Amino acid sequence: MNTEFLSRIQFAFTVAFHYIYPPLSIGLGVVLVIMEGMYLRTGLPIYEQMTRFWIKIFALIFGIGVATGIVMEFEFGTNWAVYSRYVGDVFGSALAAEGIFAFALESGFLGILLFGWNRVSSRVHFFATLMVALGSMFSAIWIVVANSWQQTPAGFKIEGEGLKARAVITDFWAMVFNPSSVDRLSHVLIGSFLAGSFLVLSVNAYYLIRNKHVEIARAGFKIALVVATVASLMQLFTGHRSADGVAKNQPAKLAAFEGHFPASEVADMYIMGWVDVKKETVTGLKIPKGLSFLLYQDIQKPVIGLRAFKEEDRPHAVNFVFQTYHIMVAIGMSLIGLTLLASFLWWKGKLFEQKWLLQLFAWAVLLPQIANQVGWYSAEVGRQPWVVYGLLRTSHALSSALREEQIWFSLILFTFVYVLLFCLFLYLLNKKIKHGPEGHYEEEEEEAFSKRENPLLD
Repeated sequence: MNTEFLSRIQFAFTVAFHYIYPPLSIGLGVVLVIMEGMYLRTGLPIYEQMTRFWIKIFALIFGIGVATGIVMEFEFGTNWAVYSRYVGDVFGSALAAEGIFAFALESGFLGILLFGWNRVSSRVHFFATLMVALGSMFSAIWIVVANSWQQTPAGFKIEGEGLKARAVITDFWAMVFNPSSVDRLSHVLIGSFLAGSFLVLSVNAYYLIRNKHVEIARAGFKIALVVATVASLMQLFTGHRSADGVAKNQPAKLAAFEGHFPASEVADMYIMGWVDVKKETVTGLKIPKGLSFLLYQDIQKPVIGLRAFKEEDRPHAVNFVFQTYHIMVAIGMSLIGLTLLASFLWWKGKLFEQKWLLQLFAWAVLLPQIANQVGWYSAEVGRQPWVVYGLLRTSHALSSALREEQIWFSLILFTFVYVLLFCLFLYLLNKKIKHGPEGHYEEEEEEAFSKRENPLLD
């Protein structure tokens, strides 16, 4: 293994581990706003109780997310010095905006969110919940803007030559609204809504299976189901928009997504398959001419394939990109089917009669997380061999003084620390879930709640 590959592995590991938490906090923030909004609208203590419970889960996720995200900024300087110099002007603006408009907003109101109960009015507390949720989204906006600029650079000029070359912003808003930023941001946010809502669905399904906190679990499950159903359907739209953008701006990546090798031919769309890169063939289940129709609504329209690019300019690990992309799509379609089925059973009044469905939801918390991870893998590995698409190769972005043994040492150290953090996170999360919402309602009170004119408690 050379320094380039090891540095990529190290950065991929740290980012992948960190990326577990921000989507959860963004999605859970939206669910919290709805829960507390229901409390303000109905005045029912059951909504206050569930909001208090999920705020504690949110605080745990937020804390671990902050701790795991710090390492990446150091890696820019230690492993990717040329890259840091090249994108410094662009990333400096985006990350400064994140600190000013996102992190300050989120952390500033987090104290009120956690400790403001009985100290501020219910409306002020709700406002704090809303600001924390918006802050987490604003953070995602600026991170995605910076990453999208790497995919589709815009609003810049190059100053200097060779190792001293760097991108300088000439149009800030052109940089922000680069050709892929809006589509990628919507895709990321919807994926986050799915991650957070499915966490709530999973925990409440667990309570219902164990017959614990039944009324709170039913109401919380229905709130999360509404968010998950809407988000899963919206993800179908944002995913299609993102694929259209990739076809236009990064055709080599799209060709890798579908294993399409001919330079310019009508393209099939694979549901599943295996890519033989040496033979330049794909074996699997496909929809003939499906990709041409999906992209252009014309089954005779040719699609640019990998042979249209020089071999050194093609994405690395085509089969890996193909598999991760199709896993993401398969999970996305599964989430649509699962949420629509649950919504139909809710409409029929049989949602909580199906124990097998609750068990499925208890484990389905893993699906959005897997989809977010493999979606990120396909997007970033599919961009190779470029770290800034069409401008800076990954092999040219490394720190020149870096040695293999240094990367191995830091990679092993990071792995050890991150595994400990993950175990701590799971322990604390499991402890909070088993403890459940604070306070207990007598059977008469639960029955009274269930008779209130509130569809989420019916």
